[in-house]
Order: sequence, then C-alpha cells, then structure tokens
Amino acid sequence: MIPRIRPHPPTPLRGAGPSLSRWGRGIAALLLLAALSACASQVDAGVSQEAGTPGFWWGLWHGFVFPFAWIGSLFDPGIAVYAVPNRGGWYDFGFFLGITVLGGGSWFGSRSRK
Repeated sequence: MIPRIRPHPPTPLRGAGPSLSRWGRGIAALLLLAALSACASQVDAGVSQEAGTPGFWWGLWHGFVFPFAWIGSLFDPGIAVYAVPNRGGWYDFGFFLGITVLGGGSWFGSRSRK
C-alpha cells in the first residue's frame, strides 16, 4: 500500500495582522533610545577641569588603544581602559571617535564578504 501524502497546513500570510511600518519601527526605536538615555548620568567626581586632566586628545588615544588596554586589564589590575577623572564630554567624544573611527569599528562591519 502506498502511503498517502498529506499537504502541510497553510502558513499565515506575511504581514497579516497589525504591524508597524518602517517609520513606526524607527520612531519606536528612537523613543526607546531616548528613554534609555534618560537613565544615563556621570558622577561629578569623575569630571575635573584641572590642568593635566585628560581631555579630547587623550580620549581619542585611549579609544584607539582600547582593545589592547582591555586585554591588558584582564591580567593587570593597574591597567585601566578609561581615564577617571577626565574633562567630561570632550573626553567621552574623543574616546568614542577613537573606538569607532580609528579602531575601525564601522569600517570592518561594512566590508562585503565573499
């Protein structure tokens, strides 16, 4: 006797039911990021305007050497990946640029794979 083949049950159509448009998802993501950013704060003791306090250029350097400093910090507690105290926003901006631009953060992710 030949077994009878049963068809698979129908799958629901894609897009059937309520869904957000591309704009709706973008706005929802921005609202979520805004809500998360409201939780961020910096300790006042971590910001100093005294001479010799790391600023933008040191932040840029620390961001660039971050991968090496992080590996070193796993083995030596005297190595830190982020300077505290620092000048605040300018140090943070330099650190961010050092990690993303000089460190190749966005460049490596945009390569096409063959």
